[in-house]
Amino acid sequence: APSASAKKANPTPEAMLPVARDNFKRWNDALQTKNPKTVASLYSNSELSFLPTVSPEHIKKIDSTQEYFEAFVLKNPFGTITDDSVAVVDNGNGYLHSGMYTFELGEGDARAPVAARFSYVWRKFAGDWKITHHHSSVRPAQPDMLDLARTNFNKWNDALQTKDPKTV
Repeated sequence: APSASAKKANPTPEAMLPVARDNFKRWNDALQTKNPKTVASLYSNSELSFLPTVSPEHIKKIDSTQEYFEAFVLKNPFGTITDDSVAVVDNGNGYLHSGMYTFELGEGDARAPVAARFSYVWRKFAGDWKITHHHSSVRPAQPDMLDLARTNFNKWNDALQTKDPKTV
């Protein structure tokens, strides 16, 4: 039998992924309440780094987290993860959950999707999962590869017209 002092091995990312998705669901469900205090209660009081999607601020206090969500919940957000992964830390007492999600924002027919990137660090405090880091940013648009190819072809073609090998 292993000794009591033997370190517990980290759970695998595959084993932690359902926990991460459950915690994301808790967070998304909290948004549906439209109660900023309910959402903010999922964030750590003592260790916090929050870089929200639609704020220029780096939020480090729970009060500021609640203030941010006062406006955000009015947009009727609903998030759906489209791609994600997990890295386990601290013997399973924490994990990094990162990936892509799409938020539906707005009212009725005016709802619009917003594709974004995310990262959360969740840590256990007295057996309760809390967010200690959250970063979300709108996903940059993909470049128009056809337009880029045409532009590069035209530059190359113009260079050929000079009949100067150095220009080509």
